[in-house]
Amino acid sequence: MLLLTAANGNQGRLLAPKLLRAGFVLRACTRTEESAAALRASGVHDVIVGDIAEPDVLARAIDGVDQIYHIGPSAHPREREMGFRMVDAARAAGVGHFVFSSVLHAITTDLVQHEIKRDIEEHLLSSRLEFTILQPANYMAPWRMQPTFRDGVFRLSWSLDRRQSMVDIGDITDVALLVLKERERHYGATYELCGEGRFTGHDMGAILTQVAGRPIAVEEIGADDYLTALFGDGDRSQFTHQINVLRGISARYSSHDFVGNPNVLTWLLGRPLTSFEQFARTQFAIFQQDAQARQA
Repeated sequence: MLLLTAANGNQGRLLAPKLLRAGFVLRACTRTEESAAALRASGVHDVIVGDIAEPDVLARAIDGVDQIYHIGPSAHPREREMGFRMVDAARAAGVGHFVFSSVLHAITTDLVQHEIKRDIEEHLLSSRLEFTILQPANYMAPWRMQPTFRDGVFRLSWSLDRRQSMVDIGDITDVALLVLKERERHYGATYELCGEGRFTGHDMGAILTQVAGRPIAVEEIGADDYLTALFGDGDRSQFTHQINVLRGISARYSSHDFVGNPNVLTWLLGRPLTSFEQFARTQFAIFQQDAQARQA
């Protein structure tokens, strides 16, 4: 049995159907009943609902599991604790293979979420478990595209002049499936996963303009403006960790490029990688379909 954490997240919702089609016996872990319902509707019948930082939830999730694909919930204040407990429970249960979805350049410790993932990587390395670590670059993010095509403005909360490597989430989950299916070939491996190209905000805006067939402006918004859009102007005390994560991203990406190399991902997949333009065209087609559905 394979345990997939954050199973209704960005990777999980794409990976779960691929695992089922490949014949895996799958258990999915998610935090809300709404997410659980979506997973069951997609064909996942064994779903654990709750926070895996809680011992009783973790015990139910890991019972009878031989492989784990662990994705730390994005910007969760207990992400480090979750990762440590998952590794410790896997070791105690004799899990055969632990795959950890980390992040590109986890050693970049002025990024809060990178430091957390770096610590989990180190804990896993010391666990005596058979492991594989995946280190994806920044996602080509579908959630950015629909507002961009609707408003005609592509917004980033860091310098538009800094370069970024990105990766398609579909390519990441294809690698995850490969690593889980052919596990022994990937024991002890750490793989950086980057798509082709290094893009400034202006570069991405030019591609989006070409795809949309109309001008797409690019706009840099301050970290606090971005935080206001997410959390409003009210009391933010419960979002301290998330705020630190987002401010760290804005500061680092405004002062340094964040780039990697596509060779490893190309070698693993044995096919051309999904380009940012291909990704944008797919998202624009979805935008057009949704617009037509609203008009019908």
